Amino acid sequence: MALLCAVVFTAVIIVRMPAGWVIPANHGPVSCASVEGSVWKGSCAGLVLRGTPLGDVSWSLRPARIFAGRLAARVNATRGPANASADLELGFDGSLTARHLVADLPLDAALLPGIPQSLHGQAHVTLALAQLQHGVITQLEGRIEARNLEDRSAGNTALGSYLVTFPGGGGEPTGKLRDLDGPLALEGTLRLTPQPGFELQGFIAPRRGAPPELVNNIRFLGSPDAAGRRPFSMSGTF
Repeated sequence: MALLCAVVFTAVIIVRMPAGWVIPANHGPVSCASVEGSVWKGSCAGLVLRGTPLGDVSWSLRPARIFAGRLAARVNATRGPANASADLELGFDGSLTARHLVADLPLDAALLPGIPQSLHGQAHVTLALAQLQHGVITQLEGRIEARNLEDRSAGNTALGSYLVTFPGGGGEPTGKLRDLDGPLALEGTLRLTPQPGFELQGFIAPRRGAPPELVNNIRFLGSPDAAGRRPFSMSGTF
Protein backbone atom coordinates (compact mmCIF):
# COMPACT_ATOMS: atom_id res chain seq x y z
CA MET A 1 0.00 0.00 0.00
CA ALA A 2 2.82 2.36 0.91
CA LEU A 3 4.54 1.62 -2.41
CA LEU A 4 1.33 2.36 -4.35
CA CYS A 5 0.91 5.67 -2.53
CA ALA A 6 4.49 6.60 -3.33
CA VAL A 7 3.98 5.84 -7.02
CA VAL A 8 0.76 7.89 -7.14
CA PHE A 9 2.43 10.78 -5.31
CA THR A 10 5.37 10.75 -7.76
CA ALA A 11 2.99 10.69 -10.74
CA VAL A 12 1.08 13.69 -9.39
CA ILE A 13 4.33 15.62 -8.89
CA ILE A 14 5.40 14.87 -12.47
CA VAL A 15 2.01 15.88 -13.87
CA ARG A 16 2.01 19.20 -12.04
CA MET A 17 5.71 20.02 -12.31
CA PRO A 18 6.24 23.14 -14.46
CA ALA A 19 8.07 22.32 -17.67
CA GLY A 20 10.45 25.21 -17.02
CA TRP A 21 11.89 23.32 -14.05
CA VAL A 22 13.10 20.57 -16.39
CA ILE A 23 13.80 22.37 -19.68
CA PRO A 24 16.16 25.32 -19.22
CA ALA A 25 15.53 28.63 -20.95
CA ASN A 26 18.28 30.24 -23.02
CA HIS A 27 21.23 28.10 -21.86
CA GLY A 28 22.59 24.56 -21.86
CA PRO A 29 22.73 21.95 -24.66
CA VAL A 30 18.90 21.94 -24.76
CA SER A 31 17.19 25.28 -24.29
CA CYS A 32 14.02 27.19 -25.13
CA ALA A 33 13.30 30.85 -25.69
CA SER A 34 10.20 30.30 -23.53
CA VAL A 35 8.54 27.34 -21.83
CA GLU A 36 4.84 26.95 -21.06
CA GLY A 37 2.73 24.29 -19.37
CA SER A 38 3.88 21.29 -17.40
CA VAL A 39 6.07 18.26 -17.92
CA TRP A 40 2.81 16.38 -18.60
CA LYS A 41 1.61 18.76 -21.31
CA GLY A 42 3.54 21.78 -22.42
CA SER A 43 5.36 23.65 -25.14
CA CYS A 44 8.81 25.01 -25.89
CA ALA A 45 9.17 28.02 -28.18
CA GLY A 46 12.49 28.40 -29.94
CA LEU A 47 13.96 25.00 -29.10
CA VAL A 48 17.73 24.81 -29.59
CA LEU A 49 19.59 21.49 -29.41
CA ARG A 50 23.38 21.78 -29.17
CA GLY A 51 23.34 25.04 -31.09
CA THR A 52 20.91 23.88 -33.79
CA PRO A 53 17.53 25.69 -33.83
CA LEU A 54 14.64 23.23 -34.14
CA GLY A 55 11.64 25.58 -33.94
CA ASP A 56 8.62 25.34 -31.64
CA VAL A 57 7.66 22.04 -30.00
CA SER A 58 4.62 20.96 -27.98
CA TRP A 59 4.04 17.63 -26.27
CA SER A 60 1.59 15.53 -24.31
CA LEU A 61 3.16 12.74 -22.25
CA ARG A 62 1.71 9.25 -21.86
CA PRO A 63 3.02 8.33 -18.39
CA ALA A 64 1.57 4.79 -18.35
CA ARG A 65 4.31 3.75 -20.81
CA ILE A 66 6.95 4.41 -18.15
CA PHE A 67 5.99 1.10 -16.52
CA ALA A 68 6.96 -0.59 -19.83
CA GLY A 69 10.37 1.07 -19.76
CA ARG A 70 9.40 3.70 -22.35
CA LEU A 71 9.05 7.47 -22.24
CA ALA A 72 6.15 8.21 -24.63
CA ALA A 73 4.56 11.42 -25.88
CA ARG A 74 2.57 12.94 -28.69
CA VAL A 75 4.85 15.59 -30.18
CA ASN A 76 4.18 18.42 -32.63
CA ALA A 77 6.92 20.61 -34.09
CA THR A 78 6.97 23.62 -36.40
CA ARG A 79 9.77 25.69 -37.85
CA GLY A 80 8.76 28.26 -40.44
CA PRO A 81 6.98 26.41 -43.28
CA ALA A 82 8.02 23.01 -41.89
CA ASN A 83 5.78 21.01 -39.56
CA ALA A 84 5.75 17.49 -38.16
CA SER A 85 3.78 15.38 -35.68
CA ALA A 86 4.31 11.88 -34.30
CA ASP A 87 3.80 9.52 -31.39
CA LEU A 88 7.32 9.12 -30.01
CA GLU A 89 8.70 6.55 -27.57
CA LEU A 90 12.19 6.68 -26.09
CA GLY A 91 13.46 3.47 -24.53
CA PHE A 92 15.85 3.32 -21.63
CA ASP A 93 18.14 1.33 -23.98
CA GLY A 94 18.51 4.36 -26.24
CA SER A 95 16.01 3.22 -28.88
CA LEU A 96 13.59 5.70 -30.45
CA THR A 97 10.27 4.66 -32.02
CA ALA A 98 8.02 6.98 -34.02
CA ARG A 99 4.49 6.03 -35.03
CA HIS A 100 1.95 7.92 -37.14
CA LEU A 101 4.61 10.38 -38.26
CA VAL A 102 3.44 13.04 -40.71
CA ALA A 103 5.73 15.83 -41.89
CA ASP A 104 5.77 18.53 -44.55
CA LEU A 105 8.90 20.54 -45.12
CA PRO A 106 10.84 22.36 -47.81
CA LEU A 107 14.04 20.78 -49.10
CA ASP A 108 16.38 23.22 -47.41
CA ALA A 109 19.97 22.65 -46.31
CA ALA A 110 19.21 24.59 -43.11
CA LEU A 111 16.59 21.98 -42.18
CA LEU A 112 18.17 18.92 -43.83
CA PRO A 113 21.98 18.99 -43.68
CA GLY A 114 23.47 17.36 -46.76
CA ILE A 115 20.85 18.67 -49.18
CA PRO A 116 22.62 20.52 -52.05
CA GLN A 117 22.13 24.28 -51.87
CA SER A 118 20.93 24.30 -55.48
CA LEU A 119 18.17 21.69 -54.94
CA HIS A 120 14.71 23.03 -54.10
CA GLY A 121 11.33 21.40 -53.61
CA GLN A 122 9.07 20.00 -50.91
CA ALA A 123 9.03 16.76 -48.97
CA HIS A 124 5.95 15.00 -47.61
CA VAL A 125 6.51 12.13 -45.18
CA THR A 126 3.91 9.65 -43.94
CA LEU A 127 5.35 6.85 -41.81
CA ALA A 128 3.35 4.29 -39.88
CA LEU A 129 6.55 3.21 -38.10
CA ALA A 130 10.16 4.31 -37.80
CA GLN A 131 12.65 2.82 -35.34
CA LEU A 132 16.15 4.00 -34.53
CA GLN A 133 18.75 2.27 -32.40
CA HIS A 134 21.66 4.48 -31.38
CA GLY A 135 21.07 6.73 -34.38
CA VAL A 136 20.72 3.90 -36.91
CA ILE A 137 17.36 3.38 -38.67
CA THR A 138 16.43 -0.26 -38.11
CA GLN A 139 12.77 -0.27 -39.27
CA LEU A 140 10.81 1.92 -41.64
CA GLU A 141 7.25 1.58 -42.90
CA GLY A 142 5.52 4.23 -44.98
CA ARG A 143 6.21 6.63 -47.82
CA ILE A 144 8.37 9.65 -48.52
CA GLU A 145 7.60 12.00 -51.41
CA ALA A 146 9.88 14.62 -52.94
CA ARG A 147 7.71 17.01 -54.91
CA ASN A 148 8.39 19.66 -57.55
CA LEU A 149 12.16 19.34 -57.47
CA GLU A 150 14.22 22.04 -59.17
CA ASP A 151 17.94 22.41 -59.80
CA ARG A 152 18.78 26.10 -59.47
CA SER A 153 22.53 25.82 -60.04
CA ALA A 154 22.17 27.23 -63.57
CA GLY A 155 18.67 28.61 -63.98
CA ASN A 156 15.62 26.65 -62.87
CA THR A 157 15.65 23.11 -64.24
CA ALA A 158 12.55 21.10 -63.33
CA LEU A 159 13.42 17.60 -62.10
CA GLY A 160 9.93 16.26 -61.34
CA SER A 161 8.50 14.48 -58.30
CA TYR A 162 9.48 11.12 -56.78
CA LEU A 163 8.22 8.58 -54.27
CA VAL A 164 9.94 5.96 -52.13
CA THR A 165 7.82 3.42 -50.24
CA PHE A 166 9.09 1.21 -47.40
CA PRO A 167 7.05 -1.95 -46.70
CA GLY A 168 8.44 -2.52 -43.19
CA GLY A 169 9.50 -5.86 -41.79
CA GLY A 170 12.87 -7.26 -40.78
CA GLY A 171 16.29 -6.73 -42.30
CA GLU A 172 17.81 -3.49 -43.49
CA PRO A 173 15.05 -1.03 -44.47
CA THR A 174 14.69 -1.15 -48.26
CA GLY A 175 12.28 0.99 -50.24
CA LYS A 176 11.05 1.06 -53.82
CA LEU A 177 11.77 4.31 -55.66
CA ARG A 178 9.88 5.63 -58.67
CA ASP A 179 9.04 8.90 -60.36
CA LEU A 180 5.60 10.49 -60.04
CA ASP A 181 5.93 12.93 -62.92
CA GLY A 182 8.46 15.11 -64.69
CA PRO A 183 11.17 14.85 -67.32
CA LEU A 184 12.77 11.64 -66.00
CA ALA A 185 11.42 8.09 -65.89
CA LEU A 186 13.02 6.42 -62.88
CA GLU A 187 12.69 3.23 -60.88
CA GLY A 188 14.99 1.63 -58.35
CA THR A 189 15.62 0.70 -54.73
CA LEU A 190 16.89 2.63 -51.73
CA ARG A 191 18.51 0.60 -48.95
CA LEU A 192 19.44 2.08 -45.59
CA THR A 193 22.66 0.65 -44.17
CA PRO A 194 23.97 0.46 -40.58
CA GLN A 195 26.91 2.92 -40.96
CA PRO A 196 24.44 4.82 -41.02
CA GLY A 197 24.23 5.31 -44.75
CA PHE A 198 22.38 4.40 -47.93
CA GLU A 199 22.71 2.54 -51.21
CA LEU A 200 20.65 3.67 -54.19
CA GLN A 201 20.44 1.89 -57.52
CA GLY A 202 18.05 1.65 -60.42
CA PHE A 203 17.34 2.70 -64.00
CA ILE A 204 16.70 6.14 -65.44
CA ALA A 205 15.66 7.51 -68.84
CA PRO A 206 14.72 10.97 -70.13
CA ARG A 207 11.19 11.52 -71.34
CA ARG A 208 10.35 13.31 -74.55
CA GLY A 209 10.87 17.04 -74.05
CA ALA A 210 13.34 16.65 -71.18
CA PRO A 211 15.76 19.60 -70.83
CA PRO A 212 18.94 19.09 -72.89
CA GLU A 213 21.16 19.40 -69.80
CA LEU A 214 19.41 16.43 -68.18
CA VAL A 215 19.67 14.35 -71.34
CA ASN A 216 23.40 15.10 -71.58
CA ASN A 217 24.02 14.26 -67.92
CA ILE A 218 22.29 10.89 -68.25
CA ARG A 219 24.50 9.94 -71.20
CA PHE A 220 27.48 9.74 -68.83
CA LEU A 221 25.82 6.79 -67.07
CA GLY A 222 26.66 4.43 -69.88
CA SER A 223 24.88 2.66 -72.71
CA PRO A 224 21.08 2.35 -72.57
CA ASP A 225 19.24 -0.94 -72.61
CA ALA A 226 16.61 -1.90 -75.20
CA ALA A 227 14.05 0.32 -73.45
CA GLY A 228 16.39 3.33 -73.46
CA ARG A 229 17.08 3.11 -69.72
CA ARG A 230 20.53 3.58 -68.19
CA PRO A 231 21.59 2.01 -64.87
CA PHE A 232 22.72 4.21 -62.01
CA SER A 233 23.98 3.63 -58.48
CA MET A 234 25.28 5.72 -55.62
CA SER A 235 25.98 5.33 -51.93
CA GLY A 236 26.89 7.51 -48.99
CA THR A 237 26.80 7.99 -45.24
CA PHE A 238 24.81 10.36 -43.08
